[in-house]
Amino acid sequence: MTDVTHLDTFHGLPVHTLFPPSPTEPATRPVADSVAWRLDCYPYELPFEDVWARFLDEVDTTRVRALLIGPWWEEDYISLEPVVTAIVADAHRFPALRALFLADVESEECELSWLELCDITPVLEALPLLEELVVRGCGEGAPGEGSLQLRPVRHESLKTLRFESGGLPGHVVRAVGASGLPALEHLEFWFGSEWYGGDTTVADLAPVLSGAAFPRLRHLGLQNSEIQDEIAAAVASAPVVARLESLSLAMGTLGDSGAQALLDGQPLSHLSGLDLHHHFLSDPFVARIEELCARADVQVRLDQADRWDAEDDEARHVAVSE
Repeated sequence: MTDVTHLDTFHGLPVHTLFPPSPTEPATRPVADSVAWRLDCYPYELPFEDVWARFLDEVDTTRVRALLIGPWWEEDYISLEPVVTAIVADAHRFPALRALFLADVESEECELSWLELCDITPVLEALPLLEELVVRGCGEGAPGEGSLQLRPVRHESLKTLRFESGGLPGHVVRAVGASGLPALEHLEFWFGSEWYGGDTTVADLAPVLSGAAFPRLRHLGLQNSEIQDEIAAAVASAPVVARLESLSLAMGTLGDSGAQALLDGQPLSHLSGLDLHHHFLSDPFVARIEELCARADVQVRLDQADRWDAEDDEARHVAVSE
């Protein structure tokens, strides 16, 4: 399993957690635009409303460039909706905000599949200058029941969009493909397990793979999938690949049939990087891919091999699910 942990840096900035005031230590805080600010309620058992209000009061939010939302609950898990509501209501106080991480939560605080999310579309609508959005969490449950939701949206500035999920629902992937994101350069999906709501199909990826949806796309990550071989086969002939600089099919159940499709498909020699880590390839296919990439000077990642069950489709597993 791949550890899901807190980030040390975000959007090129060191992450700084807003700690509550201490009676024994004077509050010393960095300059507002020198760090990525992280809000965290859980260890202090503080209501999110209080943490948010103190953040607005004590930090010059007009200069904040990056924001991470850590655990937003005091005791029992609750929906992300109050967080989205607060960000949207106070969006005018963040004119410099360019990066947002919704649910920077690690496994010890809450398993990925237990995070209760909501419709995140209002955040994109309220922050038209946002350049990077990362969303962590699964999509279990019907709309309104703590599941991740996204409606097709037009956003002129977004360059990086990443979904870290142990079960990404197909309707979210379809909404991304139907969105107008002309500046998008980096797109990454962690599809996860069907057990946790990950029902994305190759057909859902058609607008992305065609190359028509995002003309400026340079990195594509189709990762952490139980149908990684099917995705690899689709990528092998996908028009979008010709314009990519890097490609990731990592963290999933990639086996020899998927590798064969890549080897038989369109050239990948123009890529600077190919990430296939956490795979189920046999030694001969690993050698063939390494040889191909070495000839083309493509940096390839093939670590975290699970060859002991490479021949057993039922035993393969994604890197991140629960």
